[in-house]
Amino acid sequence: MNHQFTEKLGAWLRENPDSRDYADGCKMFLQLTGRVNMYKNLLAVPDMPRLEAELQKHYNFRVADLTHAQVVEMDAKAATIASDNNLHTAAPSDTPRGKRADHDALPPEIQALYVENLSLLRRMREVHLRLRNLSSENSVCPDSERYPFLKELIDLDKKYRSNWQKYDSYNPQ
Repeated sequence: MNHQFTEKLGAWLRENPDSRDYADGCKMFLQLTGRVNMYKNLLAVPDMPRLEAELQKHYNFRVADLTHAQVVEMDAKAATIASDNNLHTAAPSDTPRGKRADHDALPPEIQALYVENLSLLRRMREVHLRLRNLSSENSVCPDSERYPFLKELIDLDKKYRSNWQKYDSYNPQ
């Protein structure tokens, strides 16, 4: 990671918004993301709050004490999650497995966990697809690009597993 670039980005963000060089901010955005169309749109129709938010997001990832090893570790977790939940299949199942025989007799909040897991699984598939599409070749800073998706996938998996645990262990007595 280019620490001089990170310092330049931080200095730009700390400047008074009225005295910032907007074109310089757009150029840094292009360097960070490689998103030419958005770069051109930002130049054509100035939108300082949006540019600032995008740059702040990337700056936060760059200055976080994330090491490459940590991202690799998160990547390994994500691969395990993808394998465990069969996220890499071409034809995903729209129904999570494991519906209880007494599902209809369960309280609504417990039944809702089962339904929520369906949307969680769909979101996990979307995030996993985005991760697969991010590659080292087309990303200026792959660790910071992959980090938000890895973090989201891991958080979704925790919620998914927690829901299953509550659903499976519910005792109606």
